[in-house]
Amino acid sequence: MLKILKYSFYDLMRSRWSYVYFLFYLLLGFVLLFLNNDVNKAVITLMNIIIVLTPLIGTIFGVMYYYNSREFTELLLAQPINRKKIFMGQFLGISISLTLSLVLGLGIPFMLYGLFKSTAIFNFGLLLVVGSFLNFIFVALSYNIALSTENKIKGFGYAILMWLFLAVIYDGVFLISLVMFDEYPLDKFSLIATMFNPIDLSRILILLKLDISALLGYTGAVFRKFFGTNLGMMLSMSILILWVLIPVVRMNLKLKNKDF
Repeated sequence: MLKILKYSFYDLMRSRWSYVYFLFYLLLGFVLLFLNNDVNKAVITLMNIIIVLTPLIGTIFGVMYYYNSREFTELLLAQPINRKKIFMGQFLGISISLTLSLVLGLGIPFMLYGLFKSTAIFNFGLLLVVGSFLNFIFVALSYNIALSTENKIKGFGYAILMWLFLAVIYDGVFLISLVMFDEYPLDKFSLIATMFNPIDLSRILILLKLDISALLGYTGAVFRKFFGTNLGMMLSMSILILWVLIPVVRMNLKLKNKDF
């Protein structure tokens, strides 16, 4: 598996799109730090970009790599190699390469500005951790979609629809539900509904860490009461880990019965 991981990692690092992804975050980090005197404001802006862009990039890279390397994968499957090791190596190679581009692209500007010595490092660190989780989550989800769909065009369509639902549509349905049933106690419903969307959960974790939950009104107070505690933070991170593990387990189960 390590050899396949290494091959996938180096294959993606040779891709021009990996450098474009890295340079985008590098330039974004320098521009935001140059324009903002308050680092927390820069972190909020980065959050709004990362929460949407990172899942999209992870989704596209995951689906694209699976379909483009399908012939090479079938050649590997003809060898006496465990198919789980092949796909886990590819999954980890894609996720690690994307995470490395994100961490280095944003980390270098913050390091050059000397912000690792300030208290903002904790907020910035949480941002990088959340972004890394989103990379692993959406690469795993996109691989599940690609494994379930032989048609390349349908696979891309389903993957983009999945990202669109979690990034945009889910929030709309969630807000409509809160408005329609505002006469009922919705505390537990809000918490549970948030956990079913890794993008929403990541956004709330960062907002609470920046201590601006007052902007969220009553809902923010509920989230603050739960997610603001150490237990809530540990539970939230555990849920993000589950969002990685469940698609990976489902992918391995799918591989047992799939005929390549």
